[in-house]
Amino acid sequence: MSCKVAFIVNPAADSGRAVRRGDRIRRELAGEPDAAVFYTEYAGHAPEIVRSVIADSRAIVACGGDGTANEIANVLVGSDVSLGVLPAGSANDFIKSVDHGFGGGFSPLAYLRAGEQRSDLGKVTADGGFERCFLNSCGIGFTGMIARQVGRTTWLRGEATYLYALGRVLLGYTPLKMHITLVTPEGPAEMDESVFALSVGNGQVEGGRFRIAPHAAIDDGLLDVCLLRKIPKTVFFRYAMKYLKGTQIFDPRVVYRKVLAVEVELEEPTVMHMDGEVFEGIGGKIRIENAPSAIGILR
Repeated sequence: MSCKVAFIVNPAADSGRAVRRGDRIRRELAGEPDAAVFYTEYAGHAPEIVRSVIADSRAIVACGGDGTANEIANVLVGSDVSLGVLPAGSANDFIKSVDHGFGGGFSPLAYLRAGEQRSDLGKVTADGGFERCFLNSCGIGFTGMIARQVGRTTWLRGEATYLYALGRVLLGYTPLKMHITLVTPEGPAEMDESVFALSVGNGQVEGGRFRIAPHAAIDDGLLDVCLLRKIPKTVFFRYAMKYLKGTQIFDPRVVYRKVLAVEVELEEPTVMHMDGEVFEGIGGKIRIENAPSAIGILR
C-alpha cells in the first residue's frame, strides 16, 4: 500500500464556508509528495473519490462536517485504510470524542505524521434491506427531524443552526410510540414508551454542544442509549439545559444505558439521522448495534 494520505474537502460544508478551509489545506500541503487534495463537486461524490484512491492510500482525511466523515467511513469499513477527521463543518461532533494530538488548529501537516487508534462504529439495519454505519450518533424521531431542518437552514452557521432547527421542530412535534429492547451485557430489557427523543451515541456530543452520551467511549465495544420519555413541551428547554451539561442522565424521565445493541419497533415511519445525514421514511423494526474496532482513526 502507498503511504499517501488523501484529503477530501467538502466545500459545501458549513453552508459553503468550508471552501476557505479547503483552500488553506491545499496551500499548506503544496509540495508534499505524500498528500493529495480532492474537492467534492456534488452530493455522494466523496464515496466515489474514496473508491478511486483507496488502493493507493494509507489514510483518507474527511475535511468537512460529520456527514462527510460518515460517507467516507462507510466506504473504509473492512479495509486497512484509516480515517482522519479535519473539522470544517457546522458541528464537528465526532472529533470531540477522539483523544487526538492535532491541537486546536488541526494543521493538515499533522495528519501526515499521525498515529492511529481503532474505533467502534454503530451499525444500523432496518426493514427493506437498509444497512449503514455511523461514527458518532444516531437519532430517531425528534433529533432526526432536527437534522433535516438543519439541512434546510442555509442562512445560519455553526451551533446557531442547530438551536434554530430545534425550536422549529419543537413547535409541531409529537412524541413517538416505540417498543424498545435494550441488549445490555447483563441481558435484554424491554419497554413500551411514548418517546420524546431517542439518541444512540458512539461519541459523546451531538448538535455541537449537546452531551447526549456523556459516558460514551469510541473504543469500549458498547453504545450509549439516551431516551427521553414523553414530557410537556413547556418543560423541554429545562431538559435542553440538562443535555448541554450531560446531567439529563440523572433525571427520572430519562433512560440511559450502555448496550451491545438496541432494537426499536415503530408504529409509523419517521425521520432518522446518522451523523447528521438524514434518512426519511424509516419504520418497522430497526436494530442499532456496536461494531467493535471497525475502523482506524488518525489521532
